[in-house]
Amino acid sequence: MFCSQCRLELQQTAVECPKCGTLAPRNIAGFDYTLEVKKALKSLVDSYGSDILSDSKKFISFLNDFLPEYEKERRLIKNVVNNEVILNMIKEENHNIAIMKAKEFMMTELFLSENACEFIMECFTYVLGWEYAYRGKQDDVQPATVNETAKTPAQTAPAEKKPSGPKVFKSFDALKYKLKGTVKIAEGYTAIEEFCFDGFGFIKAVKLPETMVSIGEYAFSECKRLRTVELPSSLRTIGKSAFSSCNKLNMIKIPAGVIAIEEGTFSFCHNLEIVDLPQTVSSIGDEAFSGCEKLRKLFIPESVKFIGENVFSLCPNLVIRCYEHSYVHKYCQSMGLEIELLRKDLIPNVSI
Repeated sequence: MFCSQCRLELQQTAVECPKCGTLAPRNIAGFDYTLEVKKALKSLVDSYGSDILSDSKKFISFLNDFLPEYEKERRLIKNVVNNEVILNMIKEENHNIAIMKAKEFMMTELFLSENACEFIMECFTYVLGWEYAYRGKQDDVQPATVNETAKTPAQTAPAEKKPSGPKVFKSFDALKYKLKGTVKIAEGYTAIEEFCFDGFGFIKAVKLPETMVSIGEYAFSECKRLRTVELPSSLRTIGKSAFSSCNKLNMIKIPAGVIAIEEGTFSFCHNLEIVDLPQTVSSIGDEAFSGCEKLRKLFIPESVKFIGENVFSLCPNLVIRCYEHSYVHKYCQSMGLEIELLRKDLIPNVSI
């Protein structure tokens, strides 16, 4: 491990560089492979030159070669690079302003968590050779330094009262469920952080509280054993690819109030057979149900006014149930999808 500024070799337990005082590289909470990803990205740029950071398509094309093992991190980096966050950082002459603008954009426009933003900053400032010190919550698995001195109660400043607001269930909150079969999040939480349970291989059932409003991108992606999910009536947004590649998921009921099925939300859920869409849904994003091989009948309500690309690709047995002359009817006709037209005086049974 080396100091990001003066390149002095550091001990694994070091908190800061003894030569220049820069904080030692650390894993960001929820991103256990921060150090490995930083090194891989640096190797990519060293191999192809710094100009590759200005060419988003070329940079992304090499990511799989340099980050083959870190899918969660790779997808996050692709998202950020595709949205030209790094390119805009490079264009800004003042590094501090560039970092500030990038973090603000990622949090407000891409809806990334603070830790996800810190992970991106930690990686790319290292690659660019910029000065940057992460001072947020460190990963719980990092070893404690022998130089740390425990503060006594008298030395500890009184905690400031924080204003109440959204309560987010974060990646480090999810760690206790890593080897468990059931996830039951307590009442009071309003959102689940993106990538929160991504790749948790033992989860079979998820129950969310009635206070939950938002599920982040890739939140439950690749939970290979996940079979049942109970979504609360309070839910309003489900992020991109939130349940993608949940191979055992058999059915899902989307609560009224959700207005969009985002890109890739249920893609490659090979065993998904029953989907209940409410009358509030107005759009279905690209590849939302792509690869759902066992999905045979799906009722899409008249409220849907937009359907993206390849939404039902690799669904060989699917029949779309819809109302005649609706947007969905016209979409299915244009795409050559098999349809079953319904009478408006009949209430469709989604399980048929």
